[in-house]
Amino acid sequence: MLSNILDRVSFWSLFLVIVLLPVFFLPFIKIPIEVSKGLLLVSGLAISLISYAAARFSDGKIVLPKSYSLVSGFVVVIVFLVSATFSNVKDVAFFGSMLDVGTFWFMLSAIMLMFMSAIVFKDKEKAKKLVCGLAISLGLVFLLQILRFFMPDTLSFGLLGSKTDNVLGSWNSLGVVAGFSTIFALFVMEFFNLSKIKKYLLGGLVLVSILLTAAVNFDLVWQMVGVFALIIFVYKISSSNNNEENKRNDFPVIPFVVILLSLLFFISGRFVGTLLPDKLGVSYIELNPSVTSTFNVGKKVLAENPVIGVGPNSFEQVWAKYKPLSVNQTNFWDTSFSFGSGTIPTLGISTGILGILALLLLFGVFIVNGVKFFWKNLKNQEAFEVMVFFIASLFLILISFFYSVSMVPFLLMFALMGVFIGLSSTMKDNGTLYTDFLNDPRKSFFFILSLVLVMIATAGVSFKYMERFASVSYFAKAIGSKEVAQAERYINKAIMLNPNDLYFRTYSQVYLSKMAELIAKGDLSSEQKTELQAYFDEAIKGANSAIQYNPYNHVNYQTLGNIYTAVAREGVEGAYTNAIEAYKKAVELNPRNPGLKLAIASAYLSLNNLAEARIAAIESLELKADVVDTLVTLAQIERLDGKNSQAIMYAEQAVFLSPNNKELLNFLNTLKGNNTPVVTEKETTKSEEQETKKTN
Repeated sequence: MLSNILDRVSFWSLFLVIVLLPVFFLPFIKIPIEVSKGLLLVSGLAISLISYAAARFSDGKIVLPKSYSLVSGFVVVIVFLVSATFSNVKDVAFFGSMLDVGTFWFMLSAIMLMFMSAIVFKDKEKAKKLVCGLAISLGLVFLLQILRFFMPDTLSFGLLGSKTDNVLGSWNSLGVVAGFSTIFALFVMEFFNLSKIKKYLLGGLVLVSILLTAAVNFDLVWQMVGVFALIIFVYKISSSNNNEENKRNDFPVIPFVVILLSLLFFISGRFVGTLLPDKLGVSYIELNPSVTSTFNVGKKVLAENPVIGVGPNSFEQVWAKYKPLSVNQTNFWDTSFSFGSGTIPTLGISTGILGILALLLLFGVFIVNGVKFFWKNLKNQEAFEVMVFFIASLFLILISFFYSVSMVPFLLMFALMGVFIGLSSTMKDNGTLYTDFLNDPRKSFFFILSLVLVMIATAGVSFKYMERFASVSYFAKAIGSKEVAQAERYINKAIMLNPNDLYFRTYSQVYLSKMAELIAKGDLSSEQKTELQAYFDEAIKGANSAIQYNPYNHVNYQTLGNIYTAVAREGVEGAYTNAIEAYKKAVELNPRNPGLKLAIASAYLSLNNLAEARIAAIESLELKADVVDTLVTLAQIERLDGKNSQAIMYAEQAVFLSPNNKELLNFLNTLKGNNTPVVTEKETTKSEEQETKKTN
């Protein structure tokens, strides 16, 4: 029967999406790993959805799980749609540069993944295949990572660099997935009826997962692994006590050992936790805003845009505007963050009170239903095969509240939520909605029209995504090109397929490079001067296009200011004034960035406007007091203004921060009236060696 064939296509395509998510990437073609996984998600989900819709044409029957979780999932989609529609930058909110995590289209894909998983995997045999497939996939990922500890260059695949680079995202994301794998495999081992070989294989997966968790040594993961291992331990003991045959032989040894290991690493993490990373030679620092910083930024965002927020995928914009001043006292004062302390809180901040309520509804309803199912079926052995999906998805939900997870764990969370929803609905009386629409002309018209629209919309969105995906390859080639002309050709193709501010800024940089090449030739002919003007116009055009695409990204204005500054150094009249205007626009969007204030001060200094230069430089110093360039700029301003004692004071502060800087020492000596060049200890030693060679 045609519907059976199409249903099998729908199943296998969705199965491959979920199973291959951890391990899938495109090697040797310079496409970022998360972009590759986006391709897998969109293409596989589209095939599954279209096949399912086509199957319904054939049999005229629709069977859906009756679940408030699915309804609340589509409430989330509606809220994200409204928030994106009223966002200041719709392109960023709907799609981002490349289906960014948190955009409307990404969230729609995640909810559709949950919806299709609930429909396709409502059969236990199919769910068991998914369990097996995930175990194999995770095992392959971990095996690859272990081999990369010893052969990082050989197994780089043209994409991965250091030992901490992996196919799951950040180093901590590897720890998250390793912790998830530990809990997932533990539950299957303890509650599934498996052969000894399968139990041994799962035991090996648990061991490897624990080793990788120890290699990453992420405290949050150890806490979650310990808590969930304890849940499995108690659940196993409780279920065994209700089964006289298993009471003697079913003490959960492995979960108990995992609990002890988690406790050990959590309590003695500073000592025990560093043993394996040091042995493997891995070190990693991941930058994320703290919970407090995220909360404070969120309060200010909700105060200005309480109902629907500023729009999906906009945290980077609001972080630049509202980041705490304390961040400037670190070395990461100029770092941009696209997510806060956790993925789910960031999504709520971006979409306002409605978004927060919708997300709380989705996860709250799911957790309540899961706990009810857990309690009701505590003595039901058949329910264990369903509970694994609830426990695994709950692990990822809680992690996502406290950490900004990468694409893989976030999508796995929704997929496993869907599987649990589908399986649990089949175990309830009246747990599904059934419709046979071919017998009723009115129903037939409505459902056939709806299915056709779903298929057309899915195909259209997929084709649009493929077009944007193709741009990534051209962008990567433009970045990697050694010849400017080649980079120009590739970036133009990328912009044609997917215009966004990142590509436009790169376009500007290409023409800045062409300008630099031409200027380096020296005396220019009239034709070359005309050519130089054309390059300058194109660079400005690229920066202005980036601003037009996203006028709320300070980096776009900063790029424009940098272009004007570059040509101003070549004597272009009025360029410094234009640079200052661009930098001021950037400051409006990122008012607590000392680097932008310093750029304004430097431009005013070049115009010999000492009063404005001093104001901007002091503002920069107030934001961050230990920037050498700011102190040097202030020293130059005071020297030109005849205030030599003030200049010396700033120069001495700069020397204190950078005592081995020869140019800085010479500058200070000049201010003090001592024109004798400073000779460093290294240069003295080198001179003595040369004299010794001459004597010999």
